[in-house]
Amino acid sequence: MTSRHELELQRIAPIATPSEIPNKSVKDISGALNALLADIFALYLKTKNFHWHMSGPHFRDYHLLLDEQGAQIFAITDDIAERVRKIGGTTIHSIGEISRLQRVADNDVAYVSPEDMLSELHEDNKDLVLRMRSVHTLTGEEGDVATTSLLETWIDEAERRAWFLFEATRTR
Repeated sequence: MTSRHELELQRIAPIATPSEIPNKSVKDISGALNALLADIFALYLKTKNFHWHMSGPHFRDYHLLLDEQGAQIFAITDDIAERVRKIGGTTIHSIGEISRLQRVADNDVAYVSPEDMLSELHEDNKDLVLRMRSVHTLTGEEGDVATTSLLETWIDEAERRAWFLFEATRTR
């Protein structure tokens, strides 16, 4: 049976997941991935916000597009957080931490035109690609091949989202 003192020590003990990645690299990669995770959560919520508030003659198509994109964005949140833990880091704990780390701007405007919604999400996804490429460079330099590989898939997905959003706003 575990004593009360042992339980208290376990509660305050730092998480020490073993990793072959050096501690400084774990800190750098975890920091970059946590900022990326905050951006992913912010982009997910913005995408869902626009999905919920879509209107106009293309409502159904745009509503479904944003629902599909939101699901794809949300799907990588767990992968990012678990990757941080696998290499020995700690990840985001709260909405407050997300708001401090996010670089995707919120949009709380009461009405945004469908074209502006799609254009804003297009730019956000393009910016996300650039930040993912930066993290990809870091993980490559640090020899974290698993994270580097995951980032390649996420970059491709974000590029596809940006492309679809761009094409949906073209008039010619």
